[in-house]
Amino acid sequence: MENQIIQVLSSGCPTCKHLLETVKKIVAKLNIDIRVEYITDITKMVEMGVMTSPVLAVNGNPVLTGGGHSDDEIEMKLSKVLFNKKKNDDNNVNESDCCSGCNCK
Repeated sequence: MENQIIQVLSSGCPTCKHLLETVKKIVAKLNIDIRVEYITDITKMVEMGVMTSPVLAVNGNPVLTGGGHSDDEIEMKLSKVLFNKKKNDDNNVNESDCCSGCNCK
């Protein structure tokens, strides 16, 4: 996973911290070498066009927002975004990969 990054953007609430721990567990389970960042700077979420936390982003692009996602749902979304991207894609999430309620491009 060269030069890729997973970000959990958060207000610091327990739901956000749970998402971070879930993401770390999934990364270990999938045995992928990728950096996972925890960001509590709310302005970063606003810059992404997302107003609901937590935010799960890959390479600065939101892929899931809000709480209540199951571990399986999070793993499926990360797998789809990280492993099924078209080679010519410039690391932007396709609209079909977008979660409802955010402004993914």
